[in-house]
Amino acid sequence: PALARLESAAPVLDRAPFRATGTLAPPTAGRPATRVALLLGCVQGEIYPQVHEATVRVLQHAGCEVVAPEGQGCCGALHSHAGDAETARALARRNIAAFERAGVEAVIVNAAGCGAAMKEYGHLLRHDRVWGARAARFSEGVRDVLEFVATRDFAGGLGRVERTVTLQDACHLAHAQRIREAPRAILRAIPGLRLVEMRTPDRCCGSAGLYSVVQPAMSATILEAKMTEIASTGAGVICTSNPGCAMQIEAGVRRTGLDAEVRHVIEILDEAIRARR
Repeated sequence: PALARLESAAPVLDRAPFRATGTLAPPTAGRPATRVALLLGCVQGEIYPQVHEATVRVLQHAGCEVVAPEGQGCCGALHSHAGDAETARALARRNIAAFERAGVEAVIVNAAGCGAAMKEYGHLLRHDRVWGARAARFSEGVRDVLEFVATRDFAGGLGRVERTVTLQDACHLAHAQRIREAPRAILRAIPGLRLVEMRTPDRCCGSAGLYSVVQPAMSATILEAKMTEIASTGAGVICTSNPGCAMQIEAGVRRTGLDAEVRHVIEILDEAIRARR
């Protein structure tokens, strides 16, 4: 039963992974651009490459030059969760060096768990005499993609997206990073879109990093309650901002037979941008 439960939670891999490095979106001619770097990560680009693709297009729409530095790697979040602080610190040093070389104004992350971890690099390396100050400076420049885009002039030229959407607040976005309004501001700016809030959108879906693997029964119980709440909204799209949440809720959709799809908020904004073209 345990193996079957894990298998039922496995995502469907039907796209080529996103592993591109270098310049992903050049600056627009005749328009000043903000140079930003994208974290590729371990999970998002492999399982949800379309989220990276949408992120690059949205950032370009918002007036950014987008690069993905070579040498970057895992953010170290799961290592920290599992108590392997030394490996997490080694991964942090690797990423800091890679992104420093890129010479960017911000490091953009579209996985809330990764962003939360990278914003804590300063704390993680606070006792390191060589890396402590560099880590603190680096963390100050990390931005969740929704947090960043919400501060830009993104709403111009959006097409209509006739969808009813509900939003699942990723714990690592709403609680760890305290970002709640940005995803809502983005969704509300999209013409034709109807946002129907759950009663408790910031209640955990049961994924919680490794929790769904090491505590599958409790995770399933939490997910069941979340799926009941999602179904009550009547939404055809469930938006979130973290791949762990997406995998967990997709598993819930399959188990319950709910007629809905799971999308990252940035994918819906990208859909609106492309709808106007």
